[in-house]
Amino acid sequence: MRSYIGRQQAVSAEDFAELALGTPVELWLGEEGETDEQRAAREDAARDILADNPEMSDDLVRLAAQVIEENPDLFDVIPLVRSARCRPVRRGVAA
Repeated sequence: MRSYIGRQQAVSAEDFAELALGTPVELWLGEEGETDEQRAAREDAARDILADNPEMSDDLVRLAAQVIEENPDLFDVIPLVRSARCRPVRRGVAA
């Protein structure tokens, strides 16, 4: 089965992320071995993109949370268990 976003075929998780963001993933994460100058240029470009699209940072956080939630085996995370109803502890009150 082939997956397309618009006219672009996505064949990997990186492709999906790049197509969802509209920018290469490396712009946000950096690359191993980049120089200080390359990092500064990458961060300047990222700041310019965020200045032009202020909602993008929220979109990035939502996307990251979704990827982690859907693929916990790829990350070293422990899901939080939340009870449907949390009652505050009342001290000094007999039950």
